[in-house]
Amino acid sequence: MNFNKLQGMIAAPFTPMHKDGSINPDPIKEYADFLKTNNISGAFVNGTTGEGISMTINERKILAEEWLKTATSDFRIIVHVGGPSIEACKSLAKHAKENGAFAIALMGPNFFKPATVDILIEFISEVAGLVPDLPFFYYHIPSMSEVYLPIPELLSKVSVKIPNFAGIKFSHHDLMEFNQCLLIENGKFNMLYGYDETLLCGLVLGAEAAVGSTYNYFSPVYHKLWEAFNNGDLEKARKMQQLSVKLVVILDKYGGGVVCGKAIMNLLGVNCGPCRLPLGNLSSSEIDQLRKDLEQINFFEISEYL
Repeated sequence: MNFNKLQGMIAAPFTPMHKDGSINPDPIKEYADFLKTNNISGAFVNGTTGEGISMTINERKILAEEWLKTATSDFRIIVHVGGPSIEACKSLAKHAKENGAFAIALMGPNFFKPATVDILIEFISEVAGLVPDLPFFYYHIPSMSEVYLPIPELLSKVSVKIPNFAGIKFSHHDLMEFNQCLLIENGKFNMLYGYDETLLCGLVLGAEAAVGSTYNYFSPVYHKLWEAFNNGDLEKARKMQQLSVKLVVILDKYGGGVVCGKAIMNLLGVNCGPCRLPLGNLSSSEIDQLRKDLEQINFFEISEYL
């Protein structure tokens, strides 16, 4: 299918929750406005950062509906519909289409895993086939799904079987494989780079779009990185990437991108609330120390106009 490829930075938003762990859709409009103010070009909702796999089907539909209300021509919403149940995936895909999603995405089923690329294609074709006029993205995140099938082989086979297959959300460290994907069918597929801390590597290889969690709250650094790269200023681009790495080190210190990232959003005044079990939450003393660590890398000065 023909569609305008996604470009620029797409945020993977957190799911706002109440203190009891129930979802809280109320802040989503304000959250979307926050992202738009910072020149984010879209949102990839109900994915890893959004704790989508920890939600019920109904909760995911409610969240998708609220995010889809915020969509504009320059703020596109991609709804992640993946999970271990193909029937649930189908229901979520149809719901996303009915509510105006720009595209849908699906990660490899992570309990009973497909043994071959052909079986994976059969799985995703049943979902993508229900929404033939929507771009479909496969969400490759083997660190979570443990589906380590070769993506170049997938891309070499999907065009005939899945006409609306648009590309890959590529959240994997294998840069050679990412490069192979970019070369298939003369760059036909929209490759969404999924590792914020190595964004510069993706840009060098030819990525035109990226999806990530730290774009929620560190976008000024990435905008400067992207601009410097486009201007041929690799020294500045490297400096911006090094700032990103310093931030990710802090995230890892405080429970990772979801646990710590939600705490950072709360510090910035975007009410995302706590995480849902089995993820933990930071104590008040840990949040105080997190603030100090962020101050050490001048985080709040960099992000002061967010």
